[in-house]
Amino acid sequence: MANITGLMGHKIGMTQVFQEDGKRVPVTVLEVGPCTVVQKKTAEKDGYNAIQLGFHPKPFKKTNNPMKGHFKRAGLQEGYRHLREVSVDDPDQFSLGDVLTLKDVDVKQLVDIVGISKGRGFAGTVKRHGFSRGPMAHGSKHHRAVGSAGMSAYPARVIKGKKMPGRLGGTRHTSKNCLVIDMRPEENLLLVKGGVPGAINQMVFVRFK
Repeated sequence: MANITGLMGHKIGMTQVFQEDGKRVPVTVLEVGPCTVVQKKTAEKDGYNAIQLGFHPKPFKKTNNPMKGHFKRAGLQEGYRHLREVSVDDPDQFSLGDVLTLKDVDVKQLVDIVGISKGRGFAGTVKRHGFSRGPMAHGSKHHRAVGSAGMSAYPARVIKGKKMPGRLGGTRHTSKNCLVIDMRPEENLLLVKGGVPGAINQMVFVRFK
């Protein structure tokens, strides 16, 4: 088993499984790997031990020249859409071009899922922060408005960090301690309980405990 902190994958979607006691459990299906070793970082040269992994192959004709040279130095015949470094204890146990899958890691009962949440566009405070709306009566002039945002005297400005309307979603989010319901290494599938950040086919990073 390779001692690495995580692997890249993508979100396939959600479904449900039935346990032996008949209980129905909602799960998210993740295709984790295969990831290819593109570069090695050592403490002597770079100050830390890590390997760079590539995920989601793409042909060289769709790769720019700097990245094409980076992949060719590793002896690869194709490029990758996603690159990510993961820390390892000994980079020498890996070789450039090695392909890592779920069969090569020791998956515990809990994992962390890192992804980019769905972008919701510009949203008001009711949707973005869960503010309560005002009365919906005809005489009310306050339905879904923000309300008081600052003060008239000291300090006569809006305090930094005030919850206001703005862009909702599209940010990095980590779901911690996701329970692994099932793992199918021969299909590179990992089933975790509940939802994880991101849309279908969104790239995610599975961090092992």
